[in-house]
Amino acid sequence: MRTKHTFRLPPELAGCLADYADRKRVPQALVVETALASYLSPDNSERMEAALGRRLDRITRQMERLERHLTISNEALALFVRFWLTATPPLPDAAQPAAQAKGRERYDGFVEALGRRLAKGRTLSAEILQEVSKSKE
Repeated sequence: MRTKHTFRLPPELAGCLADYADRKRVPQALVVETALASYLSPDNSERMEAALGRRLDRITRQMERLERHLTISNEALALFVRFWLTATPPLPDAAQPAAQAKGRERYDGFVEALGRRLAKGRTLSAEILQEVSKSKE
């Protein structure tokens, strides 16, 4: 036997309840009954904890991947800078203005190429991983 309950809901919540029941094509009373049963069940906290744990695990894996990619990027940049600094001879003072002008031109080209690459969605790390896997075959 069912017990009848009468209670009042704020208009926003009543609207949400009606919309949800209409979308699911079930009576509003069934939605309220199911929600109360879920909320009051003793294992509800365990289910919420498990869901939270899964979500935190996923976020942890994503953070670890980001950390790995950042480490690779930093190492690649540091290696390039070290190589460039050791392999590039200093220029005489008379050649400095021309070299600076050429450097600005190259930098503008670099920024433009980087923008095109990012717009296409291609990443250097993906290319490197692809090349490494090809070389291992």
